[in-house]
Amino acid sequence: MGHVLEKVLADVVSRWFRLQGDEVRFQIGTDEHGVKIQRAAEAEGITPKELVDRNVPLFEDLYKKLGISYDVFIRTTDQKKHWPTVQELWKKLNEAGKLEKQSYTGLYCSGCERFMTKKDLEDGKCVNHKKEPEEVTEENYFFTLSADGENLKNLLTKNWDGEEYRIIPQSRENETLALIDQGLEDVSFSRPKTSLEWGIPVPGDDDHTMYVWCDALTNYISGLGYFTDHEESEWWDDANVTHVIGKDIARFHALIWPAMLKYAGVRIPDSLVIHGFLTSEGEKMSKSLGNVVVPSEVLEKFKGNPDPLRFYLSHEVPVGRDGDFSWDRIIKLYDSKMRNDLGNLLNRVLVLINKEGGELGDRGASSDLLCDGWKAYEESLNNFKLEDGLALAMDITSKCNQYIDEKKPWGLEGDEKIVVLSELAEALRHISLMLLPFVPHTAERMLNQLGLKVPETLEGKTDWGSEKDWQKVGEPEILFEPLE
Repeated sequence: MGHVLEKVLADVVSRWFRLQGDEVRFQIGTDEHGVKIQRAAEAEGITPKELVDRNVPLFEDLYKKLGISYDVFIRTTDQKKHWPTVQELWKKLNEAGKLEKQSYTGLYCSGCERFMTKKDLEDGKCVNHKKEPEEVTEENYFFTLSADGENLKNLLTKNWDGEEYRIIPQSRENETLALIDQGLEDVSFSRPKTSLEWGIPVPGDDDHTMYVWCDALTNYISGLGYFTDHEESEWWDDANVTHVIGKDIARFHALIWPAMLKYAGVRIPDSLVIHGFLTSEGEKMSKSLGNVVVPSEVLEKFKGNPDPLRFYLSHEVPVGRDGDFSWDRIIKLYDSKMRNDLGNLLNRVLVLINKEGGELGDRGASSDLLCDGWKAYEESLNNFKLEDGLALAMDITSKCNQYIDEKKPWGLEGDEKIVVLSELAEALRHISLMLLPFVPHTAERMLNQLGLKVPETLEGKTDWGSEKDWQKVGEPEILFEPLE
């Protein structure tokens, strides 16, 4: 469910960019190297490659079922697409004098795939995995991040050689600045092959395997073929680059990654959007507690329709904060917000219009139903306050339900009846457009029932009455079936 939360968030952002008319390259993938993969494979008596080749299609299938509209899927085990960029980046960091071989004794958490200090632990255990880390003594290559505290602080508060890095929400930026003030440490970038064999070999040193950071973080630019003869750097250099990641790996994206890029001669991304964790019924998801939520079971509950889950995550989990998954809450939201408020409104309006021949009349120059909804909606989505954007669409839905109850169009006659119904149909058009990033399947069905097609962009579509050629609605269908 953590993967689902992240991918839905990134998908909403990508769909919003496309609707604004932007060219978008939406890239996701799988981080497949490391000790925990190696150990999991050993426990099953198979090779790490067999393990990841079995599991990756499960993620791809899940994302397809969720309607995640990605353009590129990158695997860190891809020796043709990923490895060349990683190895060239390593060489550039080495040439810049940022990699040093050091002997180190530290506490290693295989779940987090990083060395930890005692201040990172709670009662001697990793906060995320509730296990005591292992004490490990090794000679590794280290990235000398400790020298870059002032540079990174400037990056977040002003600039580092003219570049800035925006962290969203602000609270996560404050946490990152606090980490810098505590003092940064050098970061282990390799493990001896005797400890970690499953990974990318260190260039020029076959006794060492690259550790997670130079490998996994580099996927963002390896997907663009950086440092190869098929480089698509325009998608980085000439674009607005946004990363969407979880809070557990925020420090690596906020500190290690920009420093790596700077010393490799690659510009720093523009924005880092950090999401929180999901609990289950108010408790941390745990196999021992038996409260792990399986995404496929949620999809099955709603007969394969991904939109109830997409709606729930967008509605209930503000960007940057932790959220909770509750079966009771998702069912109540489905019945109240989706079936009753939205689905019933659409059905009532279309049934009444079709009784009048399906023809639309005058919709007026403006309406109090919409107010300045689009201005606030665009501001919310542009600032990654996605939950506020969805709330605006549902607020307009509530206004429409109040309006239909007040006007009672079924009791009106002639032009007055047609005008009220046409105004409601126009409001439903705007609601549908606002829902496109969040629940695309539902929004498309709404537009089709209204007699409209899904637009590629919103240009010229957000003014009241802008669809001058729209004169007739389609046939109503039940938008959300009752749950068994």
